[in-house]
Amino acid sequence: MKEGLNDKAYFISKRIGKAIWDYRLIKDGDRILLAVSGGKDSLSLLTILLDRMRFVPIRYEVIACVVDMGFEWVNLHLLIDYFEKNSIRYVIAKPPDSWKKDGEEFSCFWCSWSRRKALFKTARELGCTKLALGHHLDDITETLLLNLLFNGEISTMRPYQEMFKGKLAIIRPLAYVEERELADVARSLELPVVKSACPHAETSKRRLVKGIISEVSKHNRNVKKNIFRSLQRIRQEYLLHTPEEGEQ
Repeated sequence: MKEGLNDKAYFISKRIGKAIWDYRLIKDGDRILLAVSGGKDSLSLLTILLDRMRFVPIRYEVIACVVDMGFEWVNLHLLIDYFEKNSIRYVIAKPPDSWKKDGEEFSCFWCSWSRRKALFKTARELGCTKLALGHHLDDITETLLLNLLFNGEISTMRPYQEMFKGKLAIIRPLAYVEERELADVARSLELPVVKSACPHAETSKRRLVKGIISEVSKHNRNVKKNIFRSLQRIRQEYLLHTPEEGEQ
């Protein structure tokens, strides 16, 4: 891997550094399992986190993890070649054998959970303290609207979330970075981006919500940032509360 980053990647590295500082995502001595899907987001995050090891005042380790969900990974070799060429430690993980039964209707939720379960298992086996995911600002804002519109609740992905009584923490260092910025970085660094092998990637509810945000952004370019900020600026006095028993 080339030492140092170009200007676009350096700009994103600063955003990542701010998120790491604001949410205390990485500490000295951390061993981080980074989930790599082959997309622009996780590959950009992997490249930048490894580069930051050159100059940050803490020491940490990064292990790339690809979860083979059994889809047609025709370009998996490109990722492996990239890891080996750049001396990146990696592991190929598998979901539980029972994650999808023959003839069973496909479920995006079940697929996602099985993938996450494989990552948890691998992190535990390798003694990792953090699990880094490539979710960015767009993912966080879209998840908020997805939960609001389809689940009737206000919640989203958190930049830092402890699991298993603090034995492992999920971190999202790209929380301040937009998807379009990652696309630019991946192109500029010529990363071996592999198209999603998910057979339902083009038909999910997330694409619907993405379109809604895109349309509203034509009227206000700060829509994504405003949605993100709204989660930190909750005005309790203007929220609905379930009346107590006997309350009129």
